[in-house]
Amino acid sequence: MSFGGAVSAMIASMKANKRSRVSMFDKTKHVKRGTPTTLHFENEATQKELEIIRNKIQRDLKKKALTKVILLLVIIALLIYAIGFVEK
Repeated sequence: MSFGGAVSAMIASMKANKRSRVSMFDKTKHVKRGTPTTLHFENEATQKELEIIRNKIQRDLKKKALTKVILLLVIIALLIYAIGFVEK
């Protein structure tokens, strides 16, 4: 039983590091209900500008999706090719 000192030190450390736990119910009691705020934008885009932005985002997303599909197909093809050589 040479580890008794280490165990007692561990227990003393755990007791010293304890903190009081606050439940969720106690936290929500002190939350104050305020008036909802509204967002204010200084610059407003026209319908044409919004359409241009929307089309650009859709084009970028399609390009990213296409590159992911191509990369996945290349990886699958390489795996099939490698498995073919392993079995021979």
